[in-house]
Amino acid sequence: MNPIVAEFVGTFILLLLGNGVNANVSLNKTYGNSSGWIVISMGWGLAVFVAVFIAGSSSGAHINPAVTLGLALVGRFSWSAVPAYLLAQLLGAFAGAWVTYLQYRPHFSDTADQDTKLGLFCTGPAIKSTLNNFISEAIGTFTLVFAVFYLSSGEGLGSLNALPVALLVVGIGLSLGGTTGYAINPARDLGPRIFHALAPIRAKRDSNWPYAWIPIVGPLVGATLAAGVYMLVM
Repeated sequence: MNPIVAEFVGTFILLLLGNGVNANVSLNKTYGNSSGWIVISMGWGLAVFVAVFIAGSSSGAHINPAVTLGLALVGRFSWSAVPAYLLAQLLGAFAGAWVTYLQYRPHFSDTADQDTKLGLFCTGPAIKSTLNNFISEAIGTFTLVFAVFYLSSGEGLGSLNALPVALLVVGIGLSLGGTTGYAINPARDLGPRIFHALAPIRAKRDSNWPYAWIPIVGPLVGATLAAGVYMLVM
């Protein structure tokens, strides 16, 4: 598979299954309704597993602008390829959100709470605090990217890394994710947020754009710090 196509497909699968577990837990009259945070964390971990298994051998399965940035900063990925990877990731995330909406469309119509319909696409803070929310996203992404440096070889992850990195994401979700919903991936948050803004979802709220910079900038800062620490200790 072409690496750019693989990044699109991998990120599409990540968001289809990730937003899918959010929808299954959050929307009314699903069989998974109210099944809780552990189900969400496991669902996102399994989404990462499938995405990395599919894309790993072709693109290194970055499926995350923070991972792409981190690998470029430590010299494991070409800067010239960064823009195309980031665009593929953003478009894949948007497409994954779109298909999730198609899958659960009747349940959107049966769910009145506007925050729920936004929250299954993109993240938001459990307690609103700009500085602390930013720090939470930076710490979660630092943990992810720093571990990826040790899991990966060359320009990214291979298919055999699918299980370790999936367990890593489950661990981050269970241990660190309760503050902001652990975006730890700018494309994962921004692509679905754009979809929410554009989609004809009945009785939806605004897409909370004042918060949107935190799950973008926080992960990029976390990835930069991870790269700096990695180069210092290596």
